[in-house]
Amino acid sequence: MATLPDKEKLVRNFNRCANWEEKYLYVIELGGCLPELSESLHQKENIISGCQSQVWIVMHQADDGTIQMFGDSDAAIVKGLIAIVFILYYQMAAQDIIAFDVRPWFAQLALTQHLTPSRSQGLEAMIRAIRLKAQALI
Repeated sequence: MATLPDKEKLVRNFNRCANWEEKYLYVIELGGCLPELSESLHQKENIISGCQSQVWIVMHQADDGTIQMFGDSDAAIVKGLIAIVFILYYQMAAQDIIAFDVRPWFAQLALTQHLTPSRSQGLEAMIRAIRLKAQALI
């Protein structure tokens, strides 16, 4: 399994895509880079409500204070969106996650304008849930 790129490489890779179809395929490819989420973590308390697809996100605080995130979805494009969100929050502490606005990054990727309204709402639900989970870890 490949590893996820950092924020800057993510932007460069998106900018190299010739059109939205290539970006769409890249988003799906990113989802394939997520480590597999154990079936035992596909539990009610890890489900993100507000998403049309099923989405599970698990967060743990590491010894160094950074938040580790794990996630899964039953839809390939949504799993890719999870990967993008995880890239943007990578190596952040809980208070940094709460303070960090990912939306400008989505604009830089020209991502939100190509998502269906239900996927945009699901993406917002993921961000809200991650911020709430981060708040609970403080």
